[in-house]
Amino acid sequence: QLQLVESGGGLVQPGGSLRLSCLVSADDLRDYPIGWFRQVPGKEREGVACISSRGGSIRYVQSVKGRFTISRDNDRNTVSLHMSSLKTDDAAIYYCAGYRRPWGDCRTYTTDYPYWGQGTEVIVSS
Repeated sequence: QLQLVESGGGLVQPGGSLRLSCLVSADDLRDYPIGWFRQVPGKEREGVACISSRGGSIRYVQSVKGRFTISRDNDRNTVSLHMSSLKTDDAAIYYCAGYRRPWGDCRTYTTDYPYWGQGTEVIVSS
C-alpha cells in the first residue's frame, strides 16, 4: 500500500518553470510505477507522465513532451515532475499516483492506479 503527498504547486507565469514533488510512503518504492496526472474542473483526469518502478521506462502525453521531465529517487522515496515552458493550458490540479508492478513499463491510464495523493494546484497566469 502507498501513501502519496504532492508539493510544489503554485502560481507561475506563462513560459516559467515549476517542480512538483511526490513523497511516497511504501514498503519498497522500487515495486511501484508512479504517474503524474492532472485535472481541471469539468474535465476528465488526464495522464501526464509515468515512470516505471526501476525508472527504465518513461512515458509522456504528447502535449508535454519536451517540456516536462519525470524522475524518481527510490532511496529518497520521491518522484518529481519538472515542468518548463509552462502554458495556460497546463494549469490544473496535479496528482501523483502509484500501482504495484515490480517489473516492466508504466501506463498513464487512471484506472490502473489504486493509490492517489491529494493533489497540488498549478496556476499559470500573467
